Order: sequence, then C-alpha cells, then structure tokens
Amino acid sequence: MSPTAARKPGATGIRAKQAQDTRAKILKAAIKVFAKQGYASGRVESISKAARSHDRMIYYYFGSKEQLFVEVLETIYTQFNEAESKLDLDLADPVHGLEQMVEFVWQYYLDHPEFVTLLSSENLHQGKHAKKSVKLKEISGYAISVVQKLLDAGQAQQVFREDVKARDVYLMIASLGYFYNANQYTLGAFLGEPLMEKTALEHWREVIKDTVLRAVKVNLSVARGDPGEAERERERGAA
Repeated sequence: MSPTAARKPGATGIRAKQAQDTRAKILKAAIKVFAKQGYASGRVESISKAARSHDRMIYYYFGSKEQLFVEVLETIYTQFNEAESKLDLDLADPVHGLEQMVEFVWQYYLDHPEFVTLLSSENLHQGKHAKKSVKLKEISGYAISVVQKLLDAGQAQQVFREDVKARDVYLMIASLGYFYNANQYTLGAFLGEPLMEKTALEHWREVIKDTVLRAVKVNLSVARGDPGEAERERERGAA
C-alpha cells in the first residue's frame, strides 16, 4: 500500500470533522443573529461573519437562508429537550415532580432569552418555517411524553385528576412562562412594574406552580364526598 493510500482514511476523517465544525459554527452564529435581528433582518453576510466563514458555505451546508432558519428552530427545541432529559423528576412524589418541571421550564426561558425571541420571530411569520420542519413533531412528542409520565404517576396515586391531558398541562406551563418573558417590556410599561427583578421573577414562578397544580390536582372536597362540591364539579365538567 502506498503512503498516500495509507493516509486517506485519516485525511477523510479530518475533513469530515472540519466540515462538521464549520456547520456547527454557522448554526451557532445563526442562532445569535436571528435571535438579535429576527428572520427577516438576519442577513446571510452577518451570519457568515459571525461564524468566521463564507456566505457560500451557508448555501453549501444548508441550501438557503430559509432552511438554515428551519434548522435553527429544530436546534433550539432539541437543546431544550436535551436539557429537560437531564432532569431527575420525582415520580414517587408527582406533585413535587410537576413543580420541578415548572421550575425547569421557567428557568430555561430566563437562561435562554434567545429561545423566546426566536419563537417570537417565527410567530411573526405565522410559523411558516416551523411547518416545513419534519422533526418538530417528533421533538414535541418527547416534551409531551415527559408531562404524561408525571400525570400517569399522579393518577396512579390518585392525586391528579383523571381527565387532565398532558398536552393541556404542557401548554399551560409553556404559555405562562413564555408570555411573561416575551412581553416583559410592554407588560412592565403597562403595569408600571419592574417585572424582571428577582422578587418579581420568584413570585411569578410560584404563581405558575400554584396555577398548574390547582388545575391538575384532585379536588379534596370531591374526594372526601362533599355532595355540594361534587355537584359543582360535575357541572364544570359538563360545561
């Protein structure tokens, strides 16, 4: 075997690693640029500059600015799921486990403002890029399954209502956290309150936990046989 042939496998491996690194740098830069400027104003030139790459490499690896943005959305959701998968949720105490989930989602929004701004940007475009993703359904399926595990544990222990849906609980947690963060400036001006101060953030975190738990926990009055409350519960269910 010639020396040149012997070097080929290693050289191929190095080129593959370099390509992978370049692609990852572009994706990381795109997240920052799109989060700061939005999809419409986020220019390919700005992304390639931030990645210390070239415009042509963006088109080579992603095909178009639009497809790059689709992958940005897939990436931020995947990163969220990966962080969530590291949680050691307390299934033995599902009430505590649900509190853990609320705290995680809330803190994730605070620690990753780019997640909120990118989703806000995509909503301005009516989700047209997200709809082109073939991965988001799978990604969302994982997020819902985590909530379902907690509900199953709570229902088995008869502390959570049987009629609660994982999708609804997920939407409740996500919306209460997302809305506060996405609208912090306008809400702060409207209410005349510093919403992002530590005490305000801690208060809203507790509000979310209380709201979610009130929605999913079994009504103790009904469970203990209060006929008046049981009738009101049936009326609410029929409404």
